[in-house]
Amino acid sequence: MVEQHFFQNSLKTIGLFHVNERSADQINADAYKSYIKVLYLPEGYEVKVDFTQYKTTGPALFFLAPNQFLQIENCGPETGCFVFYNQDFYCIHLHDLEVACDGLLFNNVKNMPMVVLGNDDDVFVRYLLAQMETEFGLDDTSREEMIRTCLKQIFIKSARLWKRQHLDTERDTQDTDLDFFRKFTLLVDEHYKQKHSVADYADVLFIAPKTITHKLRRLNLPQPNEIIKNRIVLEAKRLLAHSSMTAKEIAFELGYEDPAYFSRIFVSKTGESPSAFRTKFLSPVA
Repeated sequence: MVEQHFFQNSLKTIGLFHVNERSADQINADAYKSYIKVLYLPEGYEVKVDFTQYKTTGPALFFLAPNQFLQIENCGPETGCFVFYNQDFYCIHLHDLEVACDGLLFNNVKNMPMVVLGNDDDVFVRYLLAQMETEFGLDDTSREEMIRTCLKQIFIKSARLWKRQHLDTERDTQDTDLDFFRKFTLLVDEHYKQKHSVADYADVLFIAPKTITHKLRRLNLPQPNEIIKNRIVLEAKRLLAHSSMTAKEIAFELGYEDPAYFSRIFVSKTGESPSAFRTKFLSPVA
């Protein structure tokens, strides 16, 4: 049995346990699918997030929103750490002004959930995780807030690192462009099933479609139409891989009345039909 630190107060839940060969199967199971997750992994781990594989060549943090697919495929020699919690404990949407991580660490348009840690950053994150682990064992009325405070510090540090690692920092990037990047990311993640064009989002933002393109280009990001389609196709892949819905049902679920048109979009983005993707994903590796 994997040793697990666990806190629950009313509807608020958070837990923490170490990542190693013994706990990998537990993490890979569906029990934590509905939770928000933070994964600290030292060198030598191989993980799959949705449909992208990562290999840690040094310490790294992974941030996963509810229902993102996570698979630990190989463990490194050192122990990692797995933190899971629900939105009642800490809602990244409601508390976004505090840490500015929604749209960067979680639900970002690059679908890049990983932050690489340098030596000093690694020491800092390890310290915070150790503090969280200590607080779980205390019988004190302030432990909930102390755990939450450590979690927020991890978010703040990681959001700073993510911007340096994944945005174009060679330019004199303005804060307004970063704010727009996050706002557009969150809008796409919220409305991708109903809004499929750049003009749809331009209407919500009260700007011209070309303004969205210019702002994202300054951050060296893909064109907004590609971002929208990538998010739609990512959800389609999740449903094809992890549900029994037909391609036609998935097209309707994602807001397309014409399944053939949706299929053409899927083929243009992936190079294969929805049925071919499902067959390949479900086929055992030889």
